[in-house]
Amino acid sequence: MIPNSPGLYLSSSGSYPRTGDAAEFQTLAQTIEAYDRGDSTMADVREAENAVIRSAIAEQVTAGLDVLTDGLIRWRDPISHIAGKLENVRIKDSLRFLDTDFQYRQPVLTRKPTRKTALVLDEFAFARNALGHLPTPRDKAGKLSIKPVLTGPYTLAKLSFSENTSDGVAGVRADLDARSMAYAEAIAAEIVVLAQSGAELIQVDEPASIQHPEDWEILEKSLAVLARARDKAAEAGRKTEIALYVYYRDCVPLFDKLVALPVDVVGLDFAANARLIDAITSSGSPKPLALGLLDGRNARLEDVDTVGRQIEQLMPKIQGGRAYLGTSSGLAHLPREAAYKKIALLAKVRTALYGHS
Repeated sequence: MIPNSPGLYLSSSGSYPRTGDAAEFQTLAQTIEAYDRGDSTMADVREAENAVIRSAIAEQVTAGLDVLTDGLIRWRDPISHIAGKLENVRIKDSLRFLDTDFQYRQPVLTRKPTRKTALVLDEFAFARNALGHLPTPRDKAGKLSIKPVLTGPYTLAKLSFSENTSDGVAGVRADLDARSMAYAEAIAAEIVVLAQSGAELIQVDEPASIQHPEDWEILEKSLAVLARARDKAAEAGRKTEIALYVYYRDCVPLFDKLVALPVDVVGLDFAANARLIDAITSSGSPKPLALGLLDGRNARLEDVDTVGRQIEQLMPKIQGGRAYLGTSSGLAHLPREAAYKKIALLAKVRTALYGHS
């Protein structure tokens, strides 16, 4: 625990910009373009990605974060990056990601998707190694951690397509259920190996669940599979926690159902509806929360004192008094300079509250 900060950790919410205005932040995009033309190799792309990941982690350390990610720099989108590594999946057309202006490449399932190789384990290992080679503030030595991120099984299933989709509403729901459970098995296997490799907190993103509450039972079933994998790892002496993140849509009507899910931490998007603060202060939370109080889709910087007052209002209502302060979503679609200012603001908020970053 960070000294004198009663359970308030500063955390990445996932992605970070891959490019920036400075020349050194253009290398990855230029290398990918060259690869598409046949003028560079995949090894060149990986080397450029590695450089950006090291830079992204360094910026998170400098900004004062306690829980970091690799910025999801290797991800072309949140769906195909995970689904495309599974057997019996081919990647098809680019489509709109939920109700955003972002694009994802749709997975098409030819048969049951199965995990034959690691999904993000190698990325997690690289990021931990990169963090280990960075100088860190003396008071945080050995206390910073890398958090792997996985797209959740329901969101993967909802944004995938089965070649054998049945006719009729009942058939479509059955296919969605089957896809979700198949993805859950693959994600669960990854959770086990991530826990074995030292991951203490694993972020699972399920933004589609908020947009489609009619599928809540399917979401619950798939998350139960992940929870069993977490518990299996704990029985083997590898304690890890699952942090479920939802964003891009108002989750106030679903708050009570979210905190009842079999996960350890729930990450919430306060930018979608500021009334979420009132909902939490009214009913409280039975488990730790990730407080997305800074808007991850807007470069405008929030007022430090305002965010501080919100935290003071929320913390007494969170059972156990543990929370992770961050942005409402990943920052990949912000300009790099704006993204850094966002995460640096988190430390300013904690300093205003507790006298240190």
